[in-house]
Amino acid sequence: MKKTRPPGILRYDHPAGGWDALKAVAKTLARQQIAVQGSRTLLRANQPEGFDCPGCAWPDPKHTSSFEFCENGAKAITWESTAKRTDASFFAEHTVSKLWTLKDHQLEDAGRITLPLRYDASSDRFEPIDWEAAFKLIGSELNTLVSPDQAEFYTSGRASNEAAFLYQLFVRAYGTNNLPDCSNMCHEATSVGLPKSIGVGKGTVTLEDFNHADAIFSFGHNPGTNHPRMMTTLHQAARRGVPIIVFNPLKERALERFAAPQDPVEMVTMSSTPIASAYHQIRVGGDMAALKGLMKAVFELDAASLAAGRGGVLDRQFIGEHTSGIDALRADVEATRWNEIFEASGLTKQAIESTAGVYAKAERVIVCYGMGITQHARGTYNVQQIANFLMLRGNIGREGAGIAPIRGHSNVQGDRTVGITEIPSKTLLDGMERAFGFRPPSGKGHNAVDAVEAAIDGRAKALICLGGNLAVAMSDPEATFQGMRKLDLSVHIATKLNRSHLLTAKTTLVLPCLGRTDLDMQSSGPQLVTVEDSMSMVHASRGFLYPPSDLVRSEPAIIAGIAKATLGDRHGINWDGMIADYDVIRDKIEEVFPDFCEFNKRVRKPGGFRLDIAASFRRWDTPGGKANFLTSPGLWEDPLPDGHDSLMLTTIRSHDQYNTTIYGLDDRYRGVFGRRDVVFMNGEDLAGRGLKDGDRVDVQGMTEGADDKHLVRGFTVVAYDIPRGSMAGYYPEMNVVMSLNHYDRLSGTPSYKGVPVRVSLASS
Repeated sequence: MKKTRPPGILRYDHPAGGWDALKAVAKTLARQQIAVQGSRTLLRANQPEGFDCPGCAWPDPKHTSSFEFCENGAKAITWESTAKRTDASFFAEHTVSKLWTLKDHQLEDAGRITLPLRYDASSDRFEPIDWEAAFKLIGSELNTLVSPDQAEFYTSGRASNEAAFLYQLFVRAYGTNNLPDCSNMCHEATSVGLPKSIGVGKGTVTLEDFNHADAIFSFGHNPGTNHPRMMTTLHQAARRGVPIIVFNPLKERALERFAAPQDPVEMVTMSSTPIASAYHQIRVGGDMAALKGLMKAVFELDAASLAAGRGGVLDRQFIGEHTSGIDALRADVEATRWNEIFEASGLTKQAIESTAGVYAKAERVIVCYGMGITQHARGTYNVQQIANFLMLRGNIGREGAGIAPIRGHSNVQGDRTVGITEIPSKTLLDGMERAFGFRPPSGKGHNAVDAVEAAIDGRAKALICLGGNLAVAMSDPEATFQGMRKLDLSVHIATKLNRSHLLTAKTTLVLPCLGRTDLDMQSSGPQLVTVEDSMSMVHASRGFLYPPSDLVRSEPAIIAGIAKATLGDRHGINWDGMIADYDVIRDKIEEVFPDFCEFNKRVRKPGGFRLDIAASFRRWDTPGGKANFLTSPGLWEDPLPDGHDSLMLTTIRSHDQYNTTIYGLDDRYRGVFGRRDVVFMNGEDLAGRGLKDGDRVDVQGMTEGADDKHLVRGFTVVAYDIPRGSMAGYYPEMNVVMSLNHYDRLSGTPSYKGVPVRVSLASS
C-alpha cells in the first residue's frame, strides 16, 4: 500500500541544477514581469563590465563564461530588477496594519519602493516625504539624543564598499561605534576566532587553489542553495577525482549529485556528477566532536607511522617554524575519549578514521565551512579547531590548501574590511585621523544582540538600517519586535518593503535606494561601486538599468544627505565631493586602509585585485608572530538542558529563499512545495514520542531565558533522513524558539544552528 505523505511533501529524485534549475529561472523571470529585460540583465551578472550579483559572495573566475549566474542568483537579480512597484497609490491603499497581515514573501513581492516615505500614525499609512525634509527630520532627531550611544546603525552585507565606508565615517563622526551588522549573525565567529589562530579573520585560499587541491572537506553548509556558483568549482573537482568529504546533518542534494547547466553533455543526456565521495551525517552540534576526533585519528596515524620507522604524518617542519601550542592541543585531544567523541558527533570510528586517512594521504587540503560551524554557542572555538586541523599538516599558506569560510551576502566581508565594526582597531582609528583630521571614539560599540537588547531596555532611542531586515533576522522576534516599537526614530534605507519597516517608532522613515542592477548617475557621470568576495578579491560593479523612479537615490547619496543634516560642517568632511565622484571615496578608503593602494587604478582592471592576506603567505599577524594551535573545552557546541527529552534544532534555508528574503514557498530539493510550516525529524525520534509523519506538533525552545513565548504551534512534522537527536526547521520562522541569551559569548553570534527544543503533539 502506497504511503500517504503530508500535503505538499513529495519525493524529489532529480539532481541539483540541470533542467529544473533553468525552468525555475524562466518561472522567476515571468513572475517578476521582466522576461525580456531580465534575460539581458542576467547576462551582465558577474561580468567584468557588468554588475556583481546581489546574492552570494562566491568569487568570479578569471575567465568568465557566457553566463556566470546560478538559479538563486537569477532569483536575487530578478527580485531586485522586477517591474513591480510600490508607489504612492500602493501606500494610499494599504495601511500598515493591513501590510502587517501579509506574508513576508508578499511584502517584498509587491515591488520596488519608488519614493521616500514617512509613517503617519493618524492614518496608519506611509506617506510621501520630500528628501530634504526627511534628512532634516533625521538630523534633528539624532541631535536631540542625550548621547550618540543612544543610536544604533545597522548594515546589511549587500552594501557596497563605498556606501559602507561612508556609513561608518558618518557614524564615527557622529560619535559612536554602535555599528551592528549582519556579520554579527553569520561569520562573526570567523572574524573573532581566526585572528587568534592565524592572524587574519578571513579565508586564506583563492579560487585557483581549488584547481590544485588533493582533497576538499566541507563542514556545515549547503552550497547548492546558499552559494550555488560554488557548485561549478566542486563539479570540476569531483570530475578530476578529488575526494570531497562532507560533514552535514542533512543530505543536501547538490552535495550528492549535480548537473551543471553549463555542461552540454549533462544537459543533453540528463546525467549528473556525484559530488561527495563520502557524506557523514553529523549530529546537530557535533562538529566540535568530529574535529577533535579527526585530530585524534591524525595523531594516532602519526604515532603509528613513527613506530614503523617512517617519517610521521604531521608536518613537523611547518609546525616547528610557523606555529606554537602544539603540545597543549595534543594533550587536549589525546585526553578526549573516543566514546565521548562518537556520542557527541553521532559518527562511527570508521567514518572518522577513513576521513583522517584521506587527509593524511593528501598533500594539499582545503576545508570549506559555513554557518553550520559558526552559528553555535561555541562557534568561535569551532573555527579555531578547523584551523588546528589544517595546520597539523601545514595546509595553510601554500598552493591548493587553506581555510575557506564561505560567506553569504555579496559584500559582507568587504563591509567589515572598510570599517563596519563595533570594535575599531588602532589601525582603523589612526587611518581615520590621518584621512579626516579627527580621532573617532575607541570604545567598543554594540553588536546586533547588544543593539536589540538596548532597544528592549529603552537605552537605544534611534535605529538607522542600511538595508537588511534586522527584526526578522534576529533571534527571539517577539522581544525584538517590542524593542523596535519602543524607539523614538527608525530609518530604513531599502529597495523593497519588509517586516522590519512595519515596526513603527514614534518617527519612522523608509528611504528608497538603488539596487546593484541600477544605473548610479551622479554629477560627474555614471558611477561604479566595489565589493569584496569570500576570497578577498575586490572588483567593480556597474549597474545599467534605469532606476524604478527619479526619486530613488544611491546608498552613498542617502548616507551623505543624513550626515550633512546631522553633522553640518563638523570635521570639514566634503560629503558633496565624495558623492559627485565615487573615486574620491575610494581615495579616502586607500588613505585609511593602505592595503587598497592604487584602488581606483587596480579596481578598473578586469577581475579587480586581491587584498593582501598575510596568512596566505605564511606571515602571521599575531602577537607572537606565529600561527597558534588553540584548545577548546569539551565537545558540545551548545548548552544542553537537563533531561533527555530535548532535541537539537538547526535552522535551514529553503531553496526558494536568500537569508530573510523568501522568493517563493517551495524547497524543491527537500521535496517541500507550497509551504514552510514544517519541521524535519528522524523517524525513530518521532516514534519514541508517539508521533508520526504528518502530525501537527508544537515546538518549545529550551534555551536559557526561554519561556512559553518561545513556542511555535501547529507545524507539520516530516519524517526525514536526519540523525537521531537532531531536527531542522526553516529560518526565520523557527527564530521564535530562541531566546536572545542563546549566543556565542566570544563573538556575539546567535546560535541558530544549535537550539535545544522539545516537541509534542499540537495542543490545538
